[in-house]
Amino acid sequence: MKLSINTSFTENTSSQFLLILVDSENTQHLANAYQINDLNNLIEATQFKAVFNETLSLIGQIPASPNAALVGVGKAAELQAAKLVKIAQTIIKASQKKFKHISLDLSALPAELHYLFALSLTQAAYAFDEFKSKKADNVLEQISLIAAESPLNAAQLKLIEAVQSGQSFARDLGNRPGNICFPEYLAEQALELAAQYPDLLRVNVLDEQQMADLGMHSFLAVSKGSDRPGRIITLEYQAERTEAPVVLVGKGITFDTGGISLKPGAGMDEMKYDMCGAASVLGTLRALCESRLAIHVVGTIAAAENMPSGKATRPGDIVSTMSGQTVEILNTDAEGRLVLCDTLTYVKRFNPELVIDIATLTGACVVALGSVLTGMFTPDDKLAAELSEAGQNSFDRVWRMPVIDDYQEQLDSPFADIANIGGPKAGAVTAACFLQRFTRDYRWAHLDIAGTAWNSGANKGATGRPVPLLMQFLAHRAQSNG
Repeated sequence: MKLSINTSFTENTSSQFLLILVDSENTQHLANAYQINDLNNLIEATQFKAVFNETLSLIGQIPASPNAALVGVGKAAELQAAKLVKIAQTIIKASQKKFKHISLDLSALPAELHYLFALSLTQAAYAFDEFKSKKADNVLEQISLIAAESPLNAAQLKLIEAVQSGQSFARDLGNRPGNICFPEYLAEQALELAAQYPDLLRVNVLDEQQMADLGMHSFLAVSKGSDRPGRIITLEYQAERTEAPVVLVGKGITFDTGGISLKPGAGMDEMKYDMCGAASVLGTLRALCESRLAIHVVGTIAAAENMPSGKATRPGDIVSTMSGQTVEILNTDAEGRLVLCDTLTYVKRFNPELVIDIATLTGACVVALGSVLTGMFTPDDKLAAELSEAGQNSFDRVWRMPVIDDYQEQLDSPFADIANIGGPKAGAVTAACFLQRFTRDYRWAHLDIAGTAWNSGANKGATGRPVPLLMQFLAHRAQSNG
């Protein structure tokens, strides 16, 4: 989607619809700004109070724009980010499938909310009809923002467009079914992205024989149950830069049956979303390429399919990892940590500044935080503060959870160095503690997105989180380094 910003409404624009945000405590400026016919009488007749999310059609009332509407924001000074998202959804719902280009006057909003509101508009405009036989018409393509004064500039709009493109890419990947999106497909997507940006991106793909040669038997314990071979996919952005890279590691279980520890059938279709960590890494790399941020980043994807078969790993099997540690696999449905632990060992070769893994790892995190906040685990206070701030600024929020040695004993095994589950208590925490054993040599954070990567119910679909968080985090670091 294309975004632009102007100080006033341009009459000769191609925009087909004008929407004006209105502060419930200040409606008088509208008459002067837009010469609305009989504004006071209209407001009185319709009892329009400009309360939160209230709308008023102005068809034929503004000479410069026959199609127009007012959208109430309530008391603008008290507006919070969650309500911004709701207003953005209202605007897009009123525009999508009707207009290709709209104008939106956001002068009523406090200036510090302009960036987040523009980002929310692009997120609300996402739609997925790839497998529908009838495609949507009049897809919204452009939004012209209007504000007499705004901190938004061309660079910020470019960043928003890049985030939106990357997040939509992540959502598309997540929404594709397992018969389309499997480990080799993710590798193909990475190679296609590198072909689009050969000056910025280089890709390397490990096959299962190469993984075996490296001693990644924990990863292979998951992928060997499927006819679809596993892949470790590495995308290096701005590899020529000399600073140590930020490394993003994404869990890419393209379909998760649970393996021999088979999941219940109800809702299993949603296990196509178990690769949303990988999707967010690919989406972030796309956004980096489009924004051309000055930063060195490595994205690594652990891609496998977890299936039951005669070759599948059994509960009680013991495997060795690339790090040399051995793991007793008590539950084959705790497979994400098995592919991630070898991948987290593998990425040490990049001498990272820090590593962030992103994974739909535990149902326990969903129980703890629901679908609002992503669980963040890190022993690094400074990194935790950076990620928390980035989450607030992008409205892609995280909540810090403990990852301390007190929980490690739950992972003790009488037969191996570590068990892959820690019992019924603190499941999200013990999963993070498992990963921590493979990350002692660098700064590290783990994002459990099991509750935030997709929505269920009537609005089922991938969210593309935490692409906005990661891009905000990387943009801040790029600015600081510059």
